[in-house]
Amino acid sequence: MARDGARMRRARPAAAETETPVRDRGLHHGASAPYDPLPRNQVLEVIEAAIGHLEIAGAGFEVGTEAIDLFRAAGCAVSAEGIVRIPSDLVRESLASVAKSVRLWDRDGERCIELDNHHTWFFPGMTCIKVYDERTGEPRASTRADLETITRVADALPNIDGACIACKNVANSDIHGEIDEFSAMAENTTKPLEYLCEHADSLAVVIEMASAIRGGREALAAKPYFLQIVTPLPLDYHATHIDQIIMAARAGVPVSVGTLPIGGASTPITMAGSMTHSLATDFAGMVLGQLARRGSCVIGSSDVCFMEPATGGIGNFVYTSLADMAMCQIRRELALPSFTGIGGTSNARRFDQDAVWELSTNLMQAFYSRPATLDYLGSLDMGLTYSLPALLLCDELAGMLRTFWQGMRIDEDTLATDLIRAVGPRGNFLAHRHTVSHCREQLWPARYLGANMPLSNDDKPDLDLLQRIDAHLARILAEHRPKPLKSEILDAMRAIQAGFKVRHAA
Repeated sequence: MARDGARMRRARPAAAETETPVRDRGLHHGASAPYDPLPRNQVLEVIEAAIGHLEIAGAGFEVGTEAIDLFRAAGCAVSAEGIVRIPSDLVRESLASVAKSVRLWDRDGERCIELDNHHTWFFPGMTCIKVYDERTGEPRASTRADLETITRVADALPNIDGACIACKNVANSDIHGEIDEFSAMAENTTKPLEYLCEHADSLAVVIEMASAIRGGREALAAKPYFLQIVTPLPLDYHATHIDQIIMAARAGVPVSVGTLPIGGASTPITMAGSMTHSLATDFAGMVLGQLARRGSCVIGSSDVCFMEPATGGIGNFVYTSLADMAMCQIRRELALPSFTGIGGTSNARRFDQDAVWELSTNLMQAFYSRPATLDYLGSLDMGLTYSLPALLLCDELAGMLRTFWQGMRIDEDTLATDLIRAVGPRGNFLAHRHTVSHCREQLWPARYLGANMPLSNDDKPDLDLLQRIDAHLARILAEHRPKPLKSEILDAMRAIQAGFKVRHAA
């Protein structure tokens, strides 16, 4: 192999409205506190600056769209060019009425993950246009088969909670190709999905397909199957972004709406300026979502990135990391989930020592920032190229984070003061029953690291980290087969796609 990657609940069969809790594997909240890089008064200052910008300078929305009518009806001033000035009171009302959490359900409608600011979930992604060829190790254009493979591997990994469009079908990058990307994911995992598209018509078809999987539109709204990701430009919403937000909000599909600013280019170079600009973009989209359907789950989620002054490219590691932690803190202040985790991606050209360092550092940062989702896992080369070995390493590190987030139990038994006194200053605890009872309590079940690293006094093969990951990946590719879609559902999805092709051609 060439080197280059809840709250889960199961519904009771007898009562669809009642779920039995399964281990809360996504919970990061309780045992330890997230890191807050800003004092609270500065958090409030950034929020107020973003709200003030929308009232004074406004945001752009394409003329001729329903958004213009919705904003005018809500009392906003709208220029002939589509600059919408949103009163502060309307922004605050929207921040108050937006759904602060939502459950995202798996394909079978049996398990869900809780998208809120108390859980963290891991997704592979997103939208790379290349993969590393298995034979040569060199980047090549990605295909539908690559998306199927990545999704199938994600289905096998215990700490990957859903699937996203990890790579594009480059040869079919039209509207039909992006609709088919949803099918490729649905066919290769039972886990919940994240979806994004360029065309609003694609979302309409995908909602129809997801409704066929779930058993109708009302069933889809009751148990959403996917999170729709909408990516406007900074403070500038084109028709496709507007239509996707309105359509998803009215269908009960949760939305993550946010831009990818580059501080120094599309937003100010300073962290405070870029965060303010990005939050204004987020708030504008959230207001639109509430005007489309009050109480809908349309959450702002801009990823604040910065220009590397030496190269002009995306980089500036310290700026980006600090801004990500600050944005997570700001969203916690608003009781919102933060769909902004940058962990799991690296600018390294291929999966090597540089990538391992950056992936490890970014994911460890998530211990402190606590985003609701990290959905770039496995993407390298500035987000251009997807790496399955990188995804496997990220899954390993996600398991480490979840072990940390469990915290520790402090009580009479774990303090073991009686035992310490009984054993005495020169005794040992190796053969004591207390050691046997507790030695596996707080265990990180690592596959490549920790106890699985080769040591001089064991008989494990002396393979390096990359070789150990390659060997495991080969086993997954050879052995794992996801639960298939029911044939009648697959037929219905294909009929929906075929019908759209006929209508679109006409």
